[in-house]
Amino acid sequence: MPRPFIGRDFLLATRAARRLYHGYAETLPIYDYHCHLDAKDIADNRQFTSITEAWLGGDHYKWRAMRANGVAERLVTGDGTDIEKFDAWARTVPATVGNPLYHWTHLELARCFGVREQLSPRTATSVYGACAAKLREGTFRVRGLLGRMRVQVICTTDDPTDSLEHHDRLRQDISFPVTVVPGFRPDPALAIGNPKTFNKWLNRLGAAAGLEVRDWSRLLVALRRRIEAFHERGCRLSDHGIEEPYAADYTEGEVRRIFAAARKGVAPSGEDALKYRSALLVELGRMYAERKWAWQLHLGALRNVNSRAMERLGPNSGYDMIGDFPMARGLAALLDRLDADNALPKTVLYSLNPADNAVLAALTGCFQDGAIPGKIQHGSAWWFNDQKPGMEEHLRTLASLGLLPRFIGMLTDSRSFLSYPRHEYFRRILCNLLGGWIEAGELPRDWDLVGGVVRDVCWNNAEAYFGIPRKAAVLTES
Repeated sequence: MPRPFIGRDFLLATRAARRLYHGYAETLPIYDYHCHLDAKDIADNRQFTSITEAWLGGDHYKWRAMRANGVAERLVTGDGTDIEKFDAWARTVPATVGNPLYHWTHLELARCFGVREQLSPRTATSVYGACAAKLREGTFRVRGLLGRMRVQVICTTDDPTDSLEHHDRLRQDISFPVTVVPGFRPDPALAIGNPKTFNKWLNRLGAAAGLEVRDWSRLLVALRRRIEAFHERGCRLSDHGIEEPYAADYTEGEVRRIFAAARKGVAPSGEDALKYRSALLVELGRMYAERKWAWQLHLGALRNVNSRAMERLGPNSGYDMIGDFPMARGLAALLDRLDADNALPKTVLYSLNPADNAVLAALTGCFQDGAIPGKIQHGSAWWFNDQKPGMEEHLRTLASLGLLPRFIGMLTDSRSFLSYPRHEYFRRILCNLLGGWIEAGELPRDWDLVGGVVRDVCWNNAEAYFGIPRKAAVLTES
């Protein structure tokens, strides 16, 4: 008998897969250790005015699909009305068959709003109205949506210059049980290639840290102070979005000279910029290790390749792509430089290019030190890879070259509060993979063993790995 679309056993092809998902994964809470949600929206318990605002605002996945489907920009990021934009998305959805957006769209409608109609031009009006009615209810504000998805931990992505005032509000709000902590994202500190923008950011950093960032030494002091401020708010991880590993040789004198020149408005040469970035990554790595943080290295994105769109719309608007940067030698050198001084922090490595999967999985084994299970992680299938084949390839590679049971699992990496069904999507794919191995006789029918792997990957490992102080514990202690 044909299965219903997005039915109870969606993506679960075998009896073992179904037992693993429904028995071990389905009801687990969500630990979202990397996302781009706005802490202010959570602190304010934002109420969205429409499904368009909640669903299409800031979602460059959908924007790319709409443009590819011939939708004019005014109905993507422009001044079109909410209904016009939603109708444009409804026209696009049937063209996303085979794209994870088709699955995500219908999972989000079903799980967040209880809407099981397939979205199309024919159903657009009824789906829009059903979601609008739900969004008018108080339980469909941001916090209600998080509760509906069983989210327990959220790590946002925050600039070192951020005041963290909204995180402070959340920590003090005893009525809200979800742990929300900042994530340290110091990418602007590496952006020395544009001295004008760089210096403006350094001035903001100095104001946040309480000192004037006049030289290299003061830069490190300022960053350390901000790391301490983030740590006090529960932060236990950083994140870097870099094209390729920075691992050039440098001297202290060279770095001081390069920074001083940039502070005077002189752009560095490509070689000097690489020396500066290499030095700063090492220094930040040392600071993270001191605090027992993890750092995440998101590698391989070639960003803003459409210059006309960049000028019109700015970054993060859907014009990034997979890059083919060299990874192995530079990344090994960066990790080795820190490991040689016993200063390598817990490390999560992501690459946008699936061709690098085996490279990263093999590299993780070179720097495990026996002190922390899974200290060096091959991070979750990211961005262009977070679809069924991409997740399966990542999991198979990790299992073949590393230890799948030590994997810290899925994250949303999203700007949308409706994106949490992606964790369900991942969990079903994981259980289907393991269940298939059981049915093929490649794993024993040992439910304690394999079900334990499912629970660890979906929740336990991240909880243990990051060590983020849970809000309930903090409130009890205070």
